[in-house]
Amino acid sequence: MRCHRLGLFRRLTFSMLAAASCGGANAQTPAGPEWWPSEWGPDDERGAANRVTPAKVLEAVSLIREGRIYELGRNYEPGMPIFGNRHYSLTIPGLPTVVVGGENRVVFNDEMISGELGQLGTQFDGLGHVGTEIDGDYVFYNGFKLSEFGTSYGLTKLGIEKVGALFTRGVLLDVARYKGVARLDPTYVITVEDIEGTLRMAGIDEIREGDAVLFHTGWGQLWKVDNEAYGASEPGPGITALKWLAEKKILLVGADNFAVEASPGENPARPLEGHQWLLSRGIYNLENLDLAALAADRVYEFAFVFAPPKLAGATGAPGNPIAVR
Repeated sequence: MRCHRLGLFRRLTFSMLAAASCGGANAQTPAGPEWWPSEWGPDDERGAANRVTPAKVLEAVSLIREGRIYELGRNYEPGMPIFGNRHYSLTIPGLPTVVVGGENRVVFNDEMISGELGQLGTQFDGLGHVGTEIDGDYVFYNGFKLSEFGTSYGLTKLGIEKVGALFTRGVLLDVARYKGVARLDPTYVITVEDIEGTLRMAGIDEIREGDAVLFHTGWGQLWKVDNEAYGASEPGPGITALKWLAEKKILLVGADNFAVEASPGENPARPLEGHQWLLSRGIYNLENLDLAALAADRVYEFAFVFAPPKLAGATGAPGNPIAVR
């Protein structure tokens, strides 16, 4: 009997290894089980944006009762926290830039902007932003390989222009209030239990398919106040909580910090694992939000609206998302 079990174990192990090497539903990657093809087919480039259906839009509209708008984006300006060696510069060449003249003496000003525009300030991460190294290539959403769609002048797949306008139910998870603090500790990892407790506090029954889920951690209080502390680490959901949210088929996650997920997170040896898990599975990431007013007014359910600019081939997008109560 023991030999029989040992032989069976060996056969099962060999089968699992063979499946992993040949691909398939059970194949493992450094970022978990293979995530392709997507439920929308092997050619899809929009991911969870497909969940913004007419029914989802109407659900969001039903949440608008006061007509009050909350702007969730921050100013793009010198002195804002910037990750690594990214840069931002806005100049107006010439004052005025152009003199048209004519009897009415018309002049006008133009601006010139330099920087990684899709990855500065309030930023929307596209599906071509973060991937996984597998067998010498870099694999992104729907199994697309960077060697096949990446160019120095923009991505030929998964560009931000594929996303479209987003109009859906938004849910604010004010975890800072739930924990009884103005700002969570610098490396606090938000758990599934925290999310469930925050939902109960807000009187929200559940997170639904296609929702935009936003975390208020209080970390935004450091924006342009202490940029060094803002970028050194951050509280946010851990990979366990993000996987739990992904199973609910949400549209996106966002937060008032620089990366949404906790940094360094549950396992420092697996950096930015939340980005990797969500984006490769079609779920978007929205960083550096200003959620202070929404949290102060205790607005926990609202219509969420965002239309990323159509920057063809871009990995991310700037913008000013709004919540409408």
